[in-house]
Amino acid sequence: MAPLGPETKFRLLLEISRKISRTLDLQELLDQILDSVGVAIPYDAGGIFVLHESVPQAPGPIANLIAGMAYVGFDQLSAGTDPMLRSGQGIVGHVIRTAETVLAPDARSDPRYVMGRQATRSEVAVPIVSNALVIGALNLESDRKGAFTEADAELLEFFAVAAAIAIEKAMLHRQVLEKHRLQSQLRIAREVQAGLLPPAPLELAGYDIAAVNLPTWEIGGDYYDYIPLSDGRLGLVIADVSGKGVPAALIMATFRAALRTELRRQGSTPGVAEEVNRILIEATGASRFVTAVYGILDPGSGRFAYVNCGHNPPLLLGAGGRRELLGAGGPALGMVAAAAHATGEVALAAGDLLALYTDGVVEPADAADVEFGLDRLERRLRAGARLPAGDAVLSVVDATRSWAGREGYADDFTLVVVKREM
Repeated sequence: MAPLGPETKFRLLLEISRKISRTLDLQELLDQILDSVGVAIPYDAGGIFVLHESVPQAPGPIANLIAGMAYVGFDQLSAGTDPMLRSGQGIVGHVIRTAETVLAPDARSDPRYVMGRQATRSEVAVPIVSNALVIGALNLESDRKGAFTEADAELLEFFAVAAAIAIEKAMLHRQVLEKHRLQSQLRIAREVQAGLLPPAPLELAGYDIAAVNLPTWEIGGDYYDYIPLSDGRLGLVIADVSGKGVPAALIMATFRAALRTELRRQGSTPGVAEEVNRILIEATGASRFVTAVYGILDPGSGRFAYVNCGHNPPLLLGAGGRRELLGAGGPALGMVAAAAHATGEVALAAGDLLALYTDGVVEPADAADVEFGLDRLERRLRAGARLPAGDAVLSVVDATRSWAGREGYADDFTLVVVKREM
């Protein structure tokens, strides 16, 4: 076939554009491109492969990068059995990795060739390039030796240029749809997760209790809770799941369900950690862990029996400079099957303040990478000791944002403040 002139290229491009402009579906688009190629270049088998992203130059699997493919004349292609899909072998794999056009008049004698079909004798393959990155390959095979010429390779490269434009458009459309789908799912997940947190400030006679939860992402791994018990006592919980996003949120939901069940079943702190630890290990295989502090407050006496499971020690502040860190307990949950946890106990007197917090409260850093820290948290809480608990919480939020010089947080931020009034 003679080289294409400008007018011929223009007419061919117009014809291709008309065919492929009718769809934004990637699979339908690839099928139409192969049909269009067949009109101009006879072939016995052909394939077009599109990647999720550009392929690294180092050898390795390509299958997990394939976003879409279309083929005719081949048996069913499978990532588990096809050499190109499985490990990037063959002429197509070479083209994808090097961005070089390959014309193989005698495919069986080409060292890059691997057999995809018994009848193939010659092959031509060209890269599909967009923004200087290989996004796929277009491959034709024939049952005759020398079936493809340099002019065919040039024509196929022209098809690849036209295909790149159409594929990019289809991929962008797919990404937009996927983004909308994920945003919708995340919005629903956030609504579900928000429903797992207390819906409003807790009202408890003689106490002022408030909290805030500010996830870094749409959904997070921090958790706090108030768990009323049948005898009038109150369970208090704060926790932080390792990691962020959806996986952390799922583990948080598992932890919440297990802890609520065990606190209400056992009615005391000993033994709860061991049972929740067992459930988490069964659910996650020790791949994730949860740091937590949970305890039971007796409103009448002010006694708070607690267990600290590898978490930031809650801060108990009182008159005369009283300061206690609640560190009794054991390791984080979900890590060690036979972990043991001790129980600690403190008493809240009138005027005392108890702050439970995650590391996102004390770790915000300034421009010099100095963290807000526990001492600044204490000073801020003492400065707001006469404020309602809700205002004290907001004052800490304002102080940490001012310290870091920005609104957002690098980690989920959760703070619970309990003030005994009488």
